[in-house]
Amino acid sequence: MMNDSDTELEGAVSPLTYLQQGNGDAFDEVYEGNKKVRAHWEPILSHFSGLRAERLDELHRRAQRILRDDGATYDLKNDPLSPDVWSLDILPNVIDAEAWQQVEAGLSQRAELFNRILKDIYGEQRLIKEGIIPPEIVFSHPDFIRECYGIRMPGEKHLILQATDLIRDSSGHFVAIGDQTQTPAGMGYALENRSVISRVHSKIFRHSYVKRHSSFFQTLRNTLTELAAHKTDDPKIVVLTPGSTSSSYYEHTYLANYLGYPLVQGGDLTVRNGKVWLKSINGLSPVDVILRRTDDNDCDQVELSAFSMYGIPGLLEAVRSGNVILANPLGSAVLESPALMSFLPKLCEFYLNEPLKLENVASYWCGHPDALAYVETHLDSLIIKPAYRRSQGMSVYGHSLDEAGKQVILAKIRENPNNYVAQSYVPGSLIPVWCDGSLESRPSLLKAFSVADGESYAVMPGGLSRVADAQDDYVVTHLSGSRSKDFWITADKPDHTHQSLLERAGFELVQEGNLPSRVVDNFFWFGRYAERAEMSIRLIRVVFKQLSGLELLETESRDTLLKAVSLQTRCLPGFTEGDEDLFENPEGELADLVTNGNRVGSIKSNLLAMLACGEQVRERLSADTRIILNRLRDNLYEIDRAFMNGLPEAPEESLDGLVTSLLALSGLSNESMLRGHDWLFLQMGQRTERAIQTVTLLKSTLVEQLPSLPQQQVLESVLLSVEALISFRRRYRTKARVPFGLDLLMIDRTNPRALVYQIERLREFLDMLPKHQSYVPGGWTPENRVILKTLSDIQQVDLNALSTANDENRRAALEAQLNSVSANLEQFTSLIADKYFDHTAGPQQLIKPKWKLDV
Repeated sequence: MMNDSDTELEGAVSPLTYLQQGNGDAFDEVYEGNKKVRAHWEPILSHFSGLRAERLDELHRRAQRILRDDGATYDLKNDPLSPDVWSLDILPNVIDAEAWQQVEAGLSQRAELFNRILKDIYGEQRLIKEGIIPPEIVFSHPDFIRECYGIRMPGEKHLILQATDLIRDSSGHFVAIGDQTQTPAGMGYALENRSVISRVHSKIFRHSYVKRHSSFFQTLRNTLTELAAHKTDDPKIVVLTPGSTSSSYYEHTYLANYLGYPLVQGGDLTVRNGKVWLKSINGLSPVDVILRRTDDNDCDQVELSAFSMYGIPGLLEAVRSGNVILANPLGSAVLESPALMSFLPKLCEFYLNEPLKLENVASYWCGHPDALAYVETHLDSLIIKPAYRRSQGMSVYGHSLDEAGKQVILAKIRENPNNYVAQSYVPGSLIPVWCDGSLESRPSLLKAFSVADGESYAVMPGGLSRVADAQDDYVVTHLSGSRSKDFWITADKPDHTHQSLLERAGFELVQEGNLPSRVVDNFFWFGRYAERAEMSIRLIRVVFKQLSGLELLETESRDTLLKAVSLQTRCLPGFTEGDEDLFENPEGELADLVTNGNRVGSIKSNLLAMLACGEQVRERLSADTRIILNRLRDNLYEIDRAFMNGLPEAPEESLDGLVTSLLALSGLSNESMLRGHDWLFLQMGQRTERAIQTVTLLKSTLVEQLPSLPQQQVLESVLLSVEALISFRRRYRTKARVPFGLDLLMIDRTNPRALVYQIERLREFLDMLPKHQSYVPGGWTPENRVILKTLSDIQQVDLNALSTANDENRRAALEAQLNSVSANLEQFTSLIADKYFDHTAGPQQLIKPKWKLDV
């Protein structure tokens, strides 16, 4: 491992340097005009410039590895096997604490100003009545929600969170160029950046006395708790996410974990009797506050968008009744309009009787004739933006257009002037990044965050710094389309305001019974898909070995095993109706069963489904579990390449990595997971599926009686696929008879893959389940009865009778017994789903008549 002293070695790469790099009017974060390094950058630049290029490359790879292991991804839906890892530059962005104090004051004032505007828009509407702003700025805005008019939140602060995009002008002053008030994104990524960089550069981080983020999030917790203080001393607070399809889903899981709140999706909540309830495994529990990450119009299918997949029907009525509080409130997206920015200086004077402390980028709403005239004559120095964030148009940089392009955009503006805003172009300030083995400059932008704090607003000491991917890029505007940086506020003494969220006053007990039903549902299916994939992999791997083994595989044995593969994966018809040519040349079908992710039941399909369940409960997975899931993704990717041209040489070896990863997951769950309800349902899913898969395997291989040698080959193949062949041979030596095989696979309690073992474990797990609302003391529940009956039936089997074939060479008694077990297991899964995953209720009476019907 290299260290800083490596730079002293003879023959080392020349020390890295970062020279002043002019770029027009762009502000240089590192150098002053006389080519002197700014004081707060000196220790940072000196540290990094003293490292070898190989060392920085190594640190960069380590940072990206940590991000991937942490699951810091975005746009997972694009490719679940190779998701885009959050991009983080190895160098931080730095500003001294004294300069940041001025920015903090401006951000706090800006948040208060937007809070006043929000309350007015959905309240008195003085701004419109007194002509401070044109009514079309509000009423024509697609995110103005008329249904929210008159709704009030407890306390003076309706706007709980706000994010502001900042850029430095040529003089070094921070300028606000945009705001997020609906669901401000980036706080979680700022936390992750800090976590990674503080680990990778621990020494320089400590010595720079960087201000910590934790106090900001402690303030957020306190504020959310106070929102429901008038109702309860112990409010139920949840984080609402659209789910794993959201490009920022990782941030949602990170925030929920860090704050200690349950992460829920729309389907986890329901509105009944005017209140919001969480569907938990104990039934329904009330929700008081929702920190939402879901856009306004997606929150309620009844009063907002009927086509939303992420909302809670009736939510707005619950909000209107004061039974639940949203942070930020619905309708706050209207504040994000760039058109509003041109009126902010006037609004600040109107509300606060003072000028803006944080400079606002010069903005011109084209709906005003004077502003339109200015835009027509100064297009070269302006950026044209849609007046409303939900518009599909992109920003247009006037200085990048030729004469024809200018006329086109001006024609569009003149046609609908109200729909456009022009802003002065301010180039992003230049900061160093590590790129292709050297330090280069990139234009940058900072996203800062504010949170309501009593009578004022607290500002995160830092934020999310982003840089463009190329030197000639313009300003960066999207989280996922740029490289990020940790943003350090450095001081000359330690930050004693730091308070970890782990050091909370009092003792907070999180009730396991309040786990969302979706969470345990996904753990249940995670276990099922994992076991389904493992059993299929094991069988196909055995088939590969037998087809190319030292001993000749009898035709009957081959056909039985190939049919078993199709039945085990349920990829039908497959070999069950295959002609002779398919049995003689099975390579294409077998390869498809391994790698075709679009074929339900294939190995890849099952593993992708398992990974999708894992994404749904990412916030509850350990770091080691995420590492193994990443390794499994890598294995799947390698298998795709290996099987690209059909079966590779020794195809069974390519599947070994998948089995190892699945075994590692199983071992982690048994040895590292707390015995909570998530573990319990994971185990139940695994044991249920293993029992079902074992029944399917026995039916497809042993029900049909074969001649002696093929029967022995099939039986030994089955035993090999469940890791029981060696034990079988030691116990029964050369007696490869079906009754002995059934003894080991069905009723041997010492075999963890035996059918009876799975049923006994399920019986134990049922006793550990929480008592449901429908529980009746002193009686067996339906799921208990099914499992007890199944266990009793298996324990009473006569193996010799099961192994006896009829005149049609079929073991009818074995088939009937296995069919009964299979039906019981399917009934069991339905009962568990109905009780713990689905919370259905009868129709509710919408209107309660006050009159009597017998008048």
